[in-house]
Amino acid sequence: MQLPVQSQSTLYAEAWEASAGPGDLVEIARVADRAGFAYLAVCDHVGIPRRLAAAMSTVWYDPVATLAHLAAVTEHVRLLSHVAVVGLRHPLLTAKQYATLDHLSGGRLILGVGAGHVREEFEALGADFRQRGALLDECLDALRAALGPEEFPEHHGKLYDFQGLGQRPRPAQERVPVWVGGSSPAAVRRAALKGDGWLPQGDPRDRLPAQIDRLRRLRAEAGIEEPLTVGAITEPLYVGRPGWDAGRRTLSGDPQELAESLRAYRAMGVHQVQVRFRSRSRAELTDQIEAFGAEVAPHL
Repeated sequence: MQLPVQSQSTLYAEAWEASAGPGDLVEIARVADRAGFAYLAVCDHVGIPRRLAAAMSTVWYDPVATLAHLAAVTEHVRLLSHVAVVGLRHPLLTAKQYATLDHLSGGRLILGVGAGHVREEFEALGADFRQRGALLDECLDALRAALGPEEFPEHHGKLYDFQGLGQRPRPAQERVPVWVGGSSPAAVRRAALKGDGWLPQGDPRDRLPAQIDRLRRLRAEAGIEEPLTVGAITEPLYVGRPGWDAGRRTLSGDPQELAESLRAYRAMGVHQVQVRFRSRSRAELTDQIEAFGAEVAPHL
């Protein structure tokens, strides 16, 4: 699941999140860890321009700081940046931050990356917004080197060139999984050719089979045999029957009903689903997480 509180876009934030803080994040992370969730995800925005602030809000916690904080209070759950806009930073800086996070967490990092969509962020940080796709493509190659086993990583490209600079600690994982986010044709192609996983952005169920077929075809044509982790973001969920208006798109019902609905994702070729629960308070959210882990997950 992507954590609440740490990003508060009006598209998905619940009313109670506006007054929530670090203590709520820690408690939610601990509950998800105990409930057997696969990963916790945190978003990435450096600054939100005024033209977008009303819709997106300006509450966006830093992913590295937040995931490192949560690594110290959890034991098993993996830590996902969903997604890091890596084109905003030099890949050596990104590698230093995320390699340290992987080292501190005992190898629990999943590096989710995306091209970004906020022009003003790129302009403020001196990055070329129009070339963000090319930036991300080369960042992926540079990060493969910089997050690999070599103490002195080396990369020679059009945009970045480095060698002879040692970085320790190295990641605890031999290979940090890199999942590529986005649902545009370019993002799907990038995930197929350069990623270990794909994180769609808002694809409804009926669009997923065609996207997954394209991923597989592109990967086969390129001769890539390594497995690709295909993800999906589910509809909003509520375990049980809400006694309040949880929204017309929300899937609700008993655990077996929810599991049957979610199993349809597996039939499409999806390997992991990211869930988001409707809630009116932190307590209701943690109750939902616990119920899902205990009563729905076993049926999956």
